[in-house]
Amino acid sequence: MRTLFRFTRRLLIGLFAFYIVLFGVTRVIHYPEPIAAIRLGLAPASKTPTLMPFHIVKASTAPAKWEVKSEPMPATVEWNGASINWATFLSKTSTNAFLVIRDGVITYEWYNKATTAKSKLPSYSVAKTLTSIMIGQLVSAGKISESDTFVKFFPQWKTGGDFDKVTIKTLLDMQAGVAVSDNYPTGPSGWGVGIAQMYATTDLNFFMQHNRKMSWAPGTNSEYRSVDTQMLGFIIKRVTGMSVVDYFGKNVWQPIGAADSAYWNVDHVGGLEKTFCCFNATARDYARVGQLILNDNGNVISADWLKRLTTPVTTLDHDWGYGAQAWHPFNGVTMLLGLHGQYVLVYPATNTVIVKLSDEPTDSGNDEVLTVNVLQSLVSAKL
Repeated sequence: MRTLFRFTRRLLIGLFAFYIVLFGVTRVIHYPEPIAAIRLGLAPASKTPTLMPFHIVKASTAPAKWEVKSEPMPATVEWNGASINWATFLSKTSTNAFLVIRDGVITYEWYNKATTAKSKLPSYSVAKTLTSIMIGQLVSAGKISESDTFVKFFPQWKTGGDFDKVTIKTLLDMQAGVAVSDNYPTGPSGWGVGIAQMYATTDLNFFMQHNRKMSWAPGTNSEYRSVDTQMLGFIIKRVTGMSVVDYFGKNVWQPIGAADSAYWNVDHVGGLEKTFCCFNATARDYARVGQLILNDNGNVISADWLKRLTTPVTTLDHDWGYGAQAWHPFNGVTMLLGLHGQYVLVYPATNTVIVKLSDEPTDSGNDEVLTVNVLQSLVSAKL
């Protein structure tokens, strides 16, 4: 009995000492404390936002109401060369919410058993397009120019090299070249890569200070890199003198009539929003953003910026067009796209918006392309 007691005591002391060491390491590298970091790494995609600090975006004081009708979805859809039924498609792609909006009317609305119309779901990189909308407002107001360099606003981060040549334009079009690639990690060893550090960090200023190396000269190459969008977030806060959520709430969320509050994850309370990801809202309010891009009258997005947002300037993954933080997988389509299967697809030709929010694994193979093909088949013709 004494031997067991001594062994247990030594084990507990050892574990405590190990935790103290890990705690010290996480403080030095500006990560959440070890237990919080482990929980963050193990949580499903739709639950991770609740494990990080956030700032709240208040619901609109004049919420817009949806008209709702009923539209049947096709009995089957094409998937990887075969036909599968609609329910199988929703299940196979780990769908949490699916909305179709035709001519400003919700014609199809579906939620899985764990989700409702009031569930605030993560958008991951859909937030990039939200960031672009804010940048566009500042450009249209003459407060910034696409030719402005990042270090114009943050001269303390000058390097004397190519980093100093990064402009707002190259950030918008994923052509900046800052050496933080989006090679998403798998397993514990992956938490050391740049994108994971940026996602988990408790101090984005510390992260940016230590990640100014370059992969190429700005404007000479195109590659999807989330750090570009985060740098735009830095600029928004610096130029407006406001938190990103306060500016976004006043200039986007309120005007579109968002019915529910949203929240944006931050590095720490009172800190900076993680503008490359981490915006969380209801499916219906994401649909409001889609409607904004579909037919805004210039109140939120100027005509010039709407053209910028809906026009591809380069080609990225899957040979899809890209520009100003928005995707263009097909001609005439503008898509907001996020990791784990988050989609807001806008197709003016049929006045249609589709919202799909999901819990797909990080590595879901070719599912992204297959899913977009299904969405395209839905928006291209009214059923």
